[in-house]
Amino acid sequence: MNRSTFIKKASLISTLPFISRANSLPNFDKYKIGLQLFSVRDAMEKDPLNTLKNLKKMGYQDFESYGYDVERKKYYGFSPLDFKSILNDLGLTTSSGHYGINGLMESSDYELFRYLDNCINASLTLGSKYIVYPVLSNKFHSYEGYKLLIKKLNQMGEKITESGLGFAYHNFGYDFNLYDRKMGLEWIIEETNPDWVKLQVDFYWVMRANKITPKDLINLAQSRFNLWHIKDMHPITKDYTELGYGSIDYTKVLPNPNISGLEYYYLEQGGNYKINSMDSAKKSIDFFKNNIQKLI
Repeated sequence: MNRSTFIKKASLISTLPFISRANSLPNFDKYKIGLQLFSVRDAMEKDPLNTLKNLKKMGYQDFESYGYDVERKKYYGFSPLDFKSILNDLGLTTSSGHYGINGLMESSDYELFRYLDNCINASLTLGSKYIVYPVLSNKFHSYEGYKLLIKKLNQMGEKITESGLGFAYHNFGYDFNLYDRKMGLEWIIEETNPDWVKLQVDFYWVMRANKITPKDLINLAQSRFNLWHIKDMHPITKDYTELGYGSIDYTKVLPNPNISGLEYYYLEQGGNYKINSMDSAKKSIDFFKNNIQKLI
């Protein structure tokens, strides 16, 4: 399928009745309000316990972790079991995590699977459901790079799926560039096993790339976009910003969660805070609850 066919197919699918405006807005009531903890990484590094307590007060219920230390076997300085206990005591959960598996593109199968075993064991202890491939190094932003990526994603996905966990690939803007006449994400959708490799859509990067709408993208891999990242884009600089302070109108662009296969979503802001990361997390969840969640 070339790019022309890819876009035509997306456009045709997007006009079908089952994604009419009336059905396009998700019902968030059945989902926990999630946060990617990278958004408050400075606070998590200084005082993870009080950070989690304060995030709970804001209304966050579920988290996506980042930065698991495979060598020390620690999340934010705690063993997986201890971190799980902290979350349990607070009535919180982590359903997904970004792990450093992207650094294994050129590793041997032995090194890859040994690293994955550590991530899998930690995730299972923590009670997470997904391991996420977070970012593709610039070195592999090429046709040959995506060929290698597809091979690695299938290898990782098969092993992770066999463990009982889910595995997903997180998109960035470069995934919508053309590599031998196809978008990078198109290669991933078409060439990876859909049972092994799911997708985490980052709506900010979809909107910033401006190559395809979120709804059309979801329709190209229905039921595979099980994880969402929701964050806003500064109207002038295009940098990250707090929800409600940017240019993305989520009441219009969010796809139907049933078509997407949505299981978990996370608010996120990777930087460019108006005051500090915790203030931004508060601004974003307040806007989300008052202007997106409440409208549905």
